Amino acid sequence: MSTQADGHALLRTLGIRKPIIQAPMAGVTTPALAAAVSNAGGLGSLGVAAMSAESARKAIHQTRELTARPFNINVFCHRPATADAAVERAWLDWLEPVFREYGAAPPQSLSEIYTSFVADASMQAMLLEEKPAVVSFHFGLPPDAVIAGLKHAGVRLLASATNLDEAAAAVEAGVDAIVAQGIEAGGHRGIFDATTRDERLGTFALTRLLASEFDLPVIAAGGIMDGAGIAAALALGAQAAQLGTAFVACPETSIDEAYRRALLGDAARHTTFTSAISGRLARSIVNRFTTLGEDPQAPRTPSYPITYDAGKALNAAAKAKGEFGYGAQWAGQAAPLARALPAAELMAQLERETRESIERLQSLQTGWA
Repeated sequence: MSTQADGHALLRTLGIRKPIIQAPMAGVTTPALAAAVSNAGGLGSLGVAAMSAESARKAIHQTRELTARPFNINVFCHRPATADAAVERAWLDWLEPVFREYGAAPPQSLSEIYTSFVADASMQAMLLEEKPAVVSFHFGLPPDAVIAGLKHAGVRLLASATNLDEAAAAVEAGVDAIVAQGIEAGGHRGIFDATTRDERLGTFALTRLLASEFDLPVIAAGGIMDGAGIAAALALGAQAAQLGTAFVACPETSIDEAYRRALLGDAARHTTFTSAISGRLARSIVNRFTTLGEDPQAPRTPSYPITYDAGKALNAAAKAKGEFGYGAQWAGQAAPLARALPAAELMAQLERETRESIERLQSLQTGWA
């Protein structure tokens, strides 16, 4: 069983003063956001899954210009896509009337727009050269040789897990901590094999299971938006909490104003899982694209991230006509608690709330004595 001492040692090794990790959120995070969180004592993160190796290197350099503190680089370790011309054609034909509504035509064909880290030799080599303090894995694990190389280079490794079996695989692979991603989390489910049954464990249940089962620090993720949630995760045995949606409305992110309005408005009260946008299950604010994906006549989506090629094209066509309901507006179940604060202010607020929540719990404990 992991101990608080283990977790504190890990946090010290990572240079973290506060048990707060900003989730990487590919396509949302920026060097400014990651640096602000790290400068405030947490662990900032950059999601580079949608970048080339050189673009990721540039983002790392930009972040290092803004902070001398450690930060995390997140990569996606999904199974490389399997092209299926018939499935892709059927998907494009089904989307064609929607494209036409916005005066556009769907792409003639679709491609695998992102390369999985498991097959991206350029990204692997770049990380070995740059040696970021932390690298985290989502959707699975890279080959053993890649993990060994990163560890030899002194990089600390995190891996997300949605169940006990995935966590066991991560422990066996030699990672330094497990990110317990509960079903409440926004964005893509980190399940290793998307073709198997998803146990859909909640953050609190999963955190407690992993903290009890493994002698490795656990980082709770999913539905945590404020200090009360952080304190609850710590009480369950986590050594830190990873917050994603809580940071999306920060001015340092790269989201468009439509996404920001949705997150800060009534729309945030309703989230759902969809595979229509990217080809892989992800939690989004309910919008036109998620509704489209729920149509019983919808054909099977192509493999991830091939579907994303069509999704991005449709979003661009709709935005050009003033319709913003086809974006990937990823958000967790507690999205209504989002606050539009600069990252440094949000970090300070989260720290105050966490301390207050812990003090409240201690006061209750004293009353029970």
